Amino acid sequence: MRIIGIDPGTGILGFGVIDAKQGGYRLVTAGVIKTPAHTPLDERLAEIFDGLTEIIAETKPEVMSIEKLFFARNVTTAISVAHARGVAMLTGHKAGLVISEYTPLQIKQTLTGYGKADKKQIQEMVRLNLGLSQVPKPDDCADALAAAITHAATTRLGVV
Repeated sequence: MRIIGIDPGTGILGFGVIDAKQGGYRLVTAGVIKTPAHTPLDERLAEIFDGLTEIIAETKPEVMSIEKLFFARNVTTAISVAHARGVAMLTGHKAGLVISEYTPLQIKQTLTGYGKADKKQIQEMVRLNLGLSQVPKPDDCADALAAAITHAATTRLGVV
């Protein structure tokens, strides 16, 4: 199964594509879509749509695994990220992908077995699961790969 993981954001949206097979996981590609600060929101969202459309067309995933939002403090940031998340989900839907959503807690528990794991622990587990020599950079990219691995692990276990 080929999965694209998404770490939503308006300024930086992380993506990571993996192949999940019985023997484990393999990195296909990963990176970020960056949009310039102080650009009108509609233009930023269009860039996200165009970038994701291209990535999906090139990599042909079957599933999109996207992180659910959890913001306790900054409502303005949450709204901005929600816009990007909506565009990402729409892009996946239009491409015919199955969309699965996971909370940060679910991702942490799946990768580390501990719901309060820190970013460094998650990044190291992404590195280990994918057999990489280094942690994927930037953090948004590693977070997107964590979302993809979470979907692969939970479907393999029959949780979804």
